[in-house]
Amino acid sequence: MEAENHIELSEFLLLGLSDNPELQPMLFGLFLSMYLVTVLGNLLIILAITSDSHLHTPMYFFLSNLSFVDICLISTTVPNMLVNIQVHSKDISYIGCLIQMYFFMFFAGLDNFLLTVMAYDRFVAICHPLHYMVIMNPCFCVLLVLMSWFIIFWASILQILLMKRLTFSIRTEIPHFFCDLAQLLQMATSDTLINNIILYVAAALLCVFPLTGILFSYYQIVSSLMQMSSTAGKYKAFSTCGSHLSVVSLFYGTSLGVYLSSAVTHSSHRSLVASVMYTVVTPMLNPFIYSLRNKEVKGALGRLLSRADSCP
Repeated sequence: MEAENHIELSEFLLLGLSDNPELQPMLFGLFLSMYLVTVLGNLLIILAITSDSHLHTPMYFFLSNLSFVDICLISTTVPNMLVNIQVHSKDISYIGCLIQMYFFMFFAGLDNFLLTVMAYDRFVAICHPLHYMVIMNPCFCVLLVLMSWFIIFWASILQILLMKRLTFSIRTEIPHFFCDLAQLLQMATSDTLINNIILYVAAALLCVFPLTGILFSYYQIVSSLMQMSSTAGKYKAFSTCGSHLSVVSLFYGTSLGVYLSSAVTHSSHRSLVASVMYTVVTPMLNPFIYSLRNKEVKGALGRLLSRADSCP
């Protein structure tokens, strides 16, 4: 009991994806490859956008921010897991766990907000094309991003402050490969009622409302497209939304899968698989989705790589 009351002595064990020692080298190689592909792909998107004046528009400004956040999101979980596999250790300190949890919530929340802002950008571009450059001016775009950072910063801080009031047993086992808020609340030895209430309120405000905003934006977009007489015009207008829709479906589909699988089946294995999808696979696929479906991005990437080849 005394150990539980001294949270500074607490230590957690991240059980990871598998206890089988024969699978550890394969997991290390797989996740190292996915991490490197994610970082390289998103860096190329950022460099292509910043170096090409044709892409200095609100849509690509938000895309470059999304790529930066994706790099940060995967960097909060995968490197620590790779180190643990390499040194054959599952330990993570109490403070280290809170830091990892904070940055994961911060960047996952930013991902969520940026996807909402990008949906609003497409709504203005398609439904109000004549006023697009006036509404989506550079100052307003920067303000939208800064507001997203500000809101998520304080929302994440609140969750961490509430976590610090909880107590845990020494060497608490977490059936995950990173410190997940929901998993830690289940492992706490003290009352978590307030934490759960705030968690549900935050989920409603920071997840449900943005998703509602995305759905409303696309409802308006579809309604506007239905009024167009030209089929070519409809296709051209909606093609600019294809990549964003794919990323939104992937992000929300996998993140919802985490909580539905854990709530319905109570299967830690299925929850782990779903977590890998939205914490690792989604950030890795985003650059490919935007580059393969977007001629302007492919052109900018081609020009960037050709300039790199021509440099001595």
